[in-house]
Amino acid sequence: MQEKVYLDSTIPSYYFDQRESLRTFYEITRRWWLEMSNAYEIFISDAVLQELNAGNYPRKKEIMEFAMRIPLLTETQDLEQISEFYVENYVMPSSLLGDATHLAYASYYDIQYLLTWNCNHLANANKRKHIRVINGRLGLSTPEIVTPLELFAEVV
Repeated sequence: MQEKVYLDSTIPSYYFDQRESLRTFYEITRRWWLEMSNAYEIFISDAVLQELNAGNYPRKKEIMEFAMRIPLLTETQDLEQISEFYVENYVMPSSLLGDATHLAYASYYDIQYLLTWNCNHLANANKRKHIRVINGRLGLSTPEIVTPLELFAEVV
């Protein structure tokens, strides 16, 4: 049985990004997708599609087509309550409800990895303990929140 990965919106958007300042990120994202994505069961949520659709991307059509091929996790009322609990308990600022929602999906659906380039509010070692404590209070598992760099196969 394959482990599960939830992609936040940074992964599809960086896959198609061509800004020179983000070259390393999009190259790693593409390499991870080509080399590793088949090793996992990949999911997104409607929240990812909404963020991508609201964004101003030069290759938006391609990004949306890419993302829409990825299986969607079902939205439930519980997810909204979990996201709000994260904000109330300072896991995420209220202005970043999208990040709270991504974490809620990955936690609620017992996804092993939340894959993101958001190192400020998600893939941040300083937040991991707090996230585990809050998810423990909610009775939820806590995904490993990682960047594509951290989810390549080990080379022996």
